Amino acid sequence: MTRTELPFIAMHGITKRFGGVVALRGVDLEVGHGEVLGLVGDNAAGKSTLMKILSGAYQPDNGTIRIDGEDVTFADPEAARDLGLEMVYQDFALVPELSVTQNIFLGREITRRRLGVSTLDQRQMAKRARELFERIGIRIPPVTTPVRALSGGQQQAVAIARATGFDCRLVIMDEPTANLGASAIDKVRETITRLKASGIAVILISHRLEDVFAVGDRFVVMKHGRVVAERAVADTHADEIVSMIVAGIDPRDRPPGDQSASPQPGP
Repeated sequence: MTRTELPFIAMHGITKRFGGVVALRGVDLEVGHGEVLGLVGDNAAGKSTLMKILSGAYQPDNGTIRIDGEDVTFADPEAARDLGLEMVYQDFALVPELSVTQNIFLGREITRRRLGVSTLDQRQMAKRARELFERIGIRIPPVTTPVRALSGGQQQAVAIARATGFDCRLVIMDEPTANLGASAIDKVRETITRLKASGIAVILISHRLEDVFAVGDRFVVMKHGRVVAERAVADTHADEIVSMIVAGIDPRDRPPGDQSASPQPGP
């Protein structure tokens, strides 16, 4: 198998415990280059735990992670970022009092030397920040604006720009359209489409199935720390995905002759 035929990311047998609670039970997950994958399930399914392992925030108790077929381990999020894996958290993880530019380059500041002294290159960072927003197609106020003055959708854009600005290969988005208005949701979807077009893979942790149907390639359904089903977006519909989330079983796995009805989605 050639490098291009390998999955970009392959997680196998991932297990994670927190004391007596087993959060993940031997999870397998693959993500292709430039794929948009919707990771769905109820609130105790293990989605965020799995993605925090992939982003280096947690370490698995068992299991392996491979990138382009090579085994990797992440001691911390910085190690994951070094390999191009970024996570945009639901609360955006921004510093409200800092400017847009300062948030984007926090911990990654561009410096220059003048008279033997290293100083921050404010002009270069502001220029680079503006270029990032142009690339993802979102307009925001001047990059000197404090983040606290931005709308929820604009703060989301800052978080995405920060995640994609440093040789990113995968962006994990945790509920990226939660609490956003319709126009901001459209902008997030457009941004995901642009990321895909540029070859960046995206994993959407989302309760909004319509977002995955709008921009995704594949659903992966989790329940009680396991992957219970997966479907290509083109081969499924919302009722089937909801039924698998509720039942925790892929209907294709039922024994022949089992006519038990799948749970029906609520109104």
